[in-house]
Amino acid sequence: MRRAQSPPHLGTLILITGVSVMSLTMFVPSMAHIGQDLQADYALVNVALGGYLAVSAVLQLIMGPLSDRFGRRPILLMCMLVFAVASLGCALSPSIWSFLAFRLLQGAVVAGPVLAYASIRDLYPPNQAASKLGYVAMTMAVAPMLGPVLGGTLDVLFGWRSGFVLYAALGVGVLALLWVDLGETNTNPSPTFLAQMLEYPGLFRARRFWGYALCAAFSIGGFFAFIAGAPLVSAAWFDLSPAALGVGIGIITAGFMVGNFVTGRIAAHTRLSSMILTGRVFATVGPCLGVTLFALGMGSVWVFFGAAILVGFGNGLTNANAMAGVMSVRPHLADSASGLSGAMTVGLGAVVTSATGALVTDGNAPFMVLTIMGVCGFAGFLSILYVRWIDARDPLAGTI
Repeated sequence: MRRAQSPPHLGTLILITGVSVMSLTMFVPSMAHIGQDLQADYALVNVALGGYLAVSAVLQLIMGPLSDRFGRRPILLMCMLVFAVASLGCALSPSIWSFLAFRLLQGAVVAGPVLAYASIRDLYPPNQAASKLGYVAMTMAVAPMLGPVLGGTLDVLFGWRSGFVLYAALGVGVLALLWVDLGETNTNPSPTFLAQMLEYPGLFRARRFWGYALCAAFSIGGFFAFIAGAPLVSAAWFDLSPAALGVGIGIITAGFMVGNFVTGRIAAHTRLSSMILTGRVFATVGPCLGVTLFALGMGSVWVFFGAAILVGFGNGLTNANAMAGVMSVRPHLADSASGLSGAMTVGLGAVVTSATGALVTDGNAPFMVLTIMGVCGFAGFLSILYVRWIDARDPLAGTI
């Protein structure tokens, strides 16, 4: 195949983003079967989520600077090759330890969305870039909904290893596509890694940044708690098939999409922090209502996943607005702010998924999962209240 000489098509950038997002959620309905087959308890299998997120957090900090220095193309090609090989390693693993080792290596696929964003910024002026990024963001909303459904169906039909065979096939296919349709977009590479690291202290001193970034991180933390705990709730309390669980996990993303739609309709006429605050109310009330109904003996599969829908809707009102706030605190450090906030979000996600795996048992599953989701929702609520407190005390804080 002839190597690419021209910039990538938007469809290629959307595809690599979709594969990256699906790599997080598609295998989740199979976690119980993975534990049974590899003779590991749920907390250990859950490292496949928490450890993966920890690796992704570190990589998010360094992928952008590395691609600034060496180019988008070589970094993406190398990372997609690692992902494909690691996926095959997961599919063939004879033990939980080899499975987890290869699963952590799959985290290299995080280069997909990170460098897709960078390529779009290379290719388009700001207004057009925002439009193109909107299409990529749609993929990041749809992929988590379709991934668990597909993964659960594959598990039912062919077993849990088939999902990782599909990961490997997607990795090879995307690698071939990148070879022929990913010409270098960074036409002025430079040694910027140290320069970007030196910009972070400017963000550390901005109180608004911490408020918005923690709000975004706790918002996604509730989602991570859900996908980490839902398989055990499903198996211990509702006896759902992996396919049905996949639909249930995808349902939180349906709420997220509705919340994003509402955001798009009213964001231009509504105060940023007000929309975030409303979202955090939904994300807190939903799990609290769910725990209450379970405590009263009225819990059901509809109550559990209904609470998750409210969290997803609240996240849809929160995430885009919180990220807009993150990047507005120091406009000249927008890229650094985005990267640092993303690493914080994924790092907190790793902590939340690990805590969920350690604390959730067969007996307390729906109560504990909903409680952790509610705590994340309330922590995000306090974070945005902190931003509003700063606004009230000093409207110029963090902007000069």
